[in-house]
Amino acid sequence: MSQPDESTQAVEARAASYLLGTYAWTKFHPRDGRGAKLVDADGKVYWDLLAGIAVNALGYRHPRLVKALRAEATDLLHVSNLFYQAAQGELAERLVTLSGLSRAFFCNSGTEANEAAIKFARLATPGRSGLVALENSFHGRTAGAVSITGNAAYREPFLPLLPGVTFVAPNDVEALRAAVDGTTSAVFLEPIQGEGGIVPLSPEFLRAARDLCDATGAVLVFDEIQCGLGRTGHLFAFQATGVVPDVVTMAKPLGGGLPLGAVLTGPRMDGLVKPGHHGTTFGGNPVACRLGLAVLDELVEGGLVAKVAETGEWFGKKIAALKKRNKAVVDVRGAGLIRGIELDREAAPVQKRLLEKGFVVGTARKTVIRLLPPYVIPKAALSAFLTALEETLKEGAA
Repeated sequence: MSQPDESTQAVEARAASYLLGTYAWTKFHPRDGRGAKLVDADGKVYWDLLAGIAVNALGYRHPRLVKALRAEATDLLHVSNLFYQAAQGELAERLVTLSGLSRAFFCNSGTEANEAAIKFARLATPGRSGLVALENSFHGRTAGAVSITGNAAYREPFLPLLPGVTFVAPNDVEALRAAVDGTTSAVFLEPIQGEGGIVPLSPEFLRAARDLCDATGAVLVFDEIQCGLGRTGHLFAFQATGVVPDVVTMAKPLGGGLPLGAVLTGPRMDGLVKPGHHGTTFGGNPVACRLGLAVLDELVEGGLVAKVAETGEWFGKKIAALKKRNKAVVDVRGAGLIRGIELDREAAPVQKRLLEKGFVVGTARKTVIRLLPPYVIPKAALSAFLTALEETLKEGAA
């Protein structure tokens, strides 16, 4: 049995011996955390600007989550979806009410949410199978989700995948118009591309997508798995765009750290999904749903979404100022606390040096520093990060 104080060498050796090599692990061993800080096996403290890839929105050991988890620990951990359980209905009610959509379906992850969305769109568009997605998009690793992921390196080892998928460049309205027609079942869009480099879709592009789907009968799906649930400074990313999709997929922060995904459907989908059309054994289990309710309590009643909006606006100005004075910064993009800093060099060496300096960050594509910090991160930590980044760029990490 693994022990909390087990050596890093032993942990790495066991992983190398017994785990499939699906990940290029970073030599970082987080063992504890509180707020927006992580502590490694040697006791070194780091500011976390990645949040488990946008999962730990409330940081670590958040009182609401700890309380909810302790309360659920002695209750039923699983009952299956053959029977009623209160937490699932309560979370669905909250999400539907807050989003203005109609229904919720719970699963375990973002890729499962997108798989479900593909199937639900087929129900709404009988006889159609065409799918439109964006270049550099990311929708998951399962067969259907990777079929609409606009990165050839993720798709090509597993061909053939779903046929009839067309990829268009982000924000290219004319290309979108050429791609969506009477054979299109659904259009999948991330309002802000995450894996693709933190690329926001323009209001014009989103409005064109809505108009095209209305004209052709296609289903408009917004993948808010990475950019949703408060990260943009709005509870749902679509709420800042003026465009309401037919379907929203979400996951990452929803379960407070436990696996939980969801599909929210609008009126277009009402009455289409019947028993047996789709399902899951573990999706929406009682513990994950209770944590989901705690997350929403903190985001809404606790005022955390408003804090993200305020901190995000301040941080955006600070990043823009960095770009003006440092030629190594090519572009800055994003909203709220989903930010991308594009560099004139590969991002991985910069990421490694920042880790050495006590900052956990992500990357996207080859040249983008990806920032997805917990919503509880203080401004002082973000200022310290920018100082460390500027120092690192001057050192010439490359």
